[in-house]
Amino acid sequence: MSEQVVIHPGVELGKNVEIGDYVVIGLPYKGMPAGTRTVIGDNAVIRSHTVIYAGNDIGANFQAGHGALIRECNEIGDNVSIGSHTVVEHHVRIANGVRIHTQAFVPEYSHLDEEAWIGPNVVFTNARYPRSPNVKDELSGPKIGRRAKIGANSTLLPGVVIGRDALVGAGSVVVKDVPERLVVVGNPAKPIKTITDLPYPETEDADARAVR
Repeated sequence: MSEQVVIHPGVELGKNVEIGDYVVIGLPYKGMPAGTRTVIGDNAVIRSHTVIYAGNDIGANFQAGHGALIRECNEIGDNVSIGSHTVVEHHVRIANGVRIHTQAFVPEYSHLDEEAWIGPNVVFTNARYPRSPNVKDELSGPKIGRRAKIGANSTLLPGVVIGRDALVGAGSVVVKDVPERLVVVGNPAKPIKTITDLPYPETEDADARAVR
């Protein structure tokens, strides 16, 4: 049996959930309504020292690395992986099949569509003017399109939209929207090619083929 696991009231665990040592699930948050549920789907693996706040709805086959922090009221789909020491703030939407690697930061109101891939040490931001008196009302996290990939150590500014199948090169600083299937690199990130020009095959879905 794992040591010092804390499961708070209102947590609903699916079948075959594996929980490591010193994990906390359903941690109450300020202003939490009575009866708030926290749902963890079937076959989840939650590794040691991970903390999951109350109000999360997490699908099947979830994987959390060691020491991940997941704040309250997120929607997380099936087959999602969140790496060790990554922080996901509250009111984030993560669709099916998303992979977030180690030590990434995903702030409030970010959206990640199906099968998006986020490399290690990636930082999303959501406050365009952090010292503004209205900052809490103006937060807007990045929106990552289906199967888009964000390379290691990249930084995304508030509210940028990364199009479907786009690729952000490692270490880039993205200051404006990236159209679908485009490859961008640098600071500020600029387009250099499309994913069709990459030296390895890319899988396309039926929607992409249909527009040809």
